[in-house]
Amino acid sequence: MKKLMLGNEAVARGAYEAGVRVVSSYPGTPSTEITENMAKYEGPHVEWAPNEKVALEVSCGASFGGGRAMSCMKHVGLNVAADPLFTVSYTGVNAGLVVVVADDPGMHSSQNEQDSRFYARSAHIPMLEPADSQEAKDFTRRAFALSEEYDTPILLRMCTRIAHARSMVEQGEVEQVALKPFQKDPMKYVMMPGMARARHLVVEARMEKMAQNAASLGFNRVEMGDSKIGIVTDGTAYQYVKEAMPEASVLKLGMVYPIAMDQVKAFAQKVEKLYVVEELEPFIEDQLRAAGISVSGGKDLFGRQGELTAAKIAEKLAGRKMDAAPAAELPQRPPVLCPGCPHRATFYVLNKLKLTVTGDIGCYTLGAMAPLSAVDACVCMGASIGMAHGMEKAGGEAVSEHTVAVIGDSTFIHSGITGLIDIVYNKGNATVLILDNSTTGMTGHQPNPATGKTIRLEDTYQVDLKALCQAVGVQHVREVDPFNMKELEQALREETARKAPSVIICRRPCVLLSKQQTHSLRVNNDACRNCRACMKIGCPAIEKRDKGVWINPALCNSCGLCVQMCAFNAIEKAGE
Repeated sequence: MKKLMLGNEAVARGAYEAGVRVVSSYPGTPSTEITENMAKYEGPHVEWAPNEKVALEVSCGASFGGGRAMSCMKHVGLNVAADPLFTVSYTGVNAGLVVVVADDPGMHSSQNEQDSRFYARSAHIPMLEPADSQEAKDFTRRAFALSEEYDTPILLRMCTRIAHARSMVEQGEVEQVALKPFQKDPMKYVMMPGMARARHLVVEARMEKMAQNAASLGFNRVEMGDSKIGIVTDGTAYQYVKEAMPEASVLKLGMVYPIAMDQVKAFAQKVEKLYVVEELEPFIEDQLRAAGISVSGGKDLFGRQGELTAAKIAEKLAGRKMDAAPAAELPQRPPVLCPGCPHRATFYVLNKLKLTVTGDIGCYTLGAMAPLSAVDACVCMGASIGMAHGMEKAGGEAVSEHTVAVIGDSTFIHSGITGLIDIVYNKGNATVLILDNSTTGMTGHQPNPATGKTIRLEDTYQVDLKALCQAVGVQHVREVDPFNMKELEQALREETARKAPSVIICRRPCVLLSKQQTHSLRVNNDACRNCRACMKIGCPAIEKRDKGVWINPALCNSCGLCVQMCAFNAIEKAGE
């Protein structure tokens, strides 16, 4: 039966058909929907782990224990999981192990443009890259058997456009895969130096064998056309190539590592000019050139930044302009916090107090945007706490009086706890704000260990953030409602002045968790003095008008934050 599927949905389907038993992941756009769709299938154990490192370790254990396993993450999440990834390449597997990584060319929802293909090469792990939803399902399903045949984890690389595009998928039957017995074998599974040295030789032999067999595995495809131009390409770029250059000869690499070099050489001999079309880094191009294959053009034509387009390929390779719809003249629309977002009040107060704010990854990163303009630095998950500590240690105790770290509840669980321990252990004085909105907001409201719900919304143990902070040695922990701005301001003044580590938990659920609107607010024009103090919070529901301001009832969540901003009591419930 055929079904229209997202690429991510198709990956989940492929794993389900392959008889996967355990899926452990951490949400991260553009990979999140894979695990969410896995949770819809009965049978496999599916979980959100605290972070990607734990997720991959759980999947490694499941594989060693004889059950097919998968772990899914975005590209920066693979950095977090790199430690177990590089070593499980040495141990190999028992049952099939697939690691799905979703790259984000163009940085639609990411802090960098990382090319995860280099992880495959560096860790000596085969990588497959599908170009549509059908291949996403098929490659995933086959990856488990390939993993077992070659005793290796398999990396499956998705990109934003494949992960979030829909195409038809032929669904298959579910394999009934028996649990393999675990066989005690310390030379294979215990990576002390002596064992690891022996296993490294196994890894090299395995990759050499896979390189020899790469062309015959069926992931690559040669499409001969006009022999004047030959194009080697992969993944998303293949779709653009077929649209822009339908007459060209194409070698589509479905296995991007190891590259089937003999197949590429044979293809190159059949065409007059050979081009490499790939997004981000010259991963394929550099290997072809190193193998002595003449490449007429690659990154010199297309660059290393952002996404490719069919129009750009047609222009660079054929000098042809492709017809495109004229760009509409639309105003800029920067991302903003939602109306009623509890983070808005926090950032308004931080800005008011002129504090230096080290930020983190999540919705609250938008606190850097005007008019709140509160976040001063953001690097990666969990980094805010360590950065605040580092600023203090570089600048002295006086720095801690005007510096705070901001981190969300899910991100704190992910990788903030160790930073807090570092502050306590190394006698720091930093103040940390945990913005607890009871969800993992930016990736689509996934539960986390602090919510008391599993991925299937089953009740489970709820991590007590206050008790956790106290347990690692923070003696000054207080909880506030960020919409009580006076209390929040007082808490910030007291804790930043304290010569000891402190944590303020700003607790209020994400406004989107409860979408029921009881009423909206309106401006009483007779009382309004047009001071526009309410505009300082940057709420999308509040709009400038020639005479004063107007509150859009379709956007207003009646949070009441603007009411606190108005010194003239000019904002009231609609209908009063």
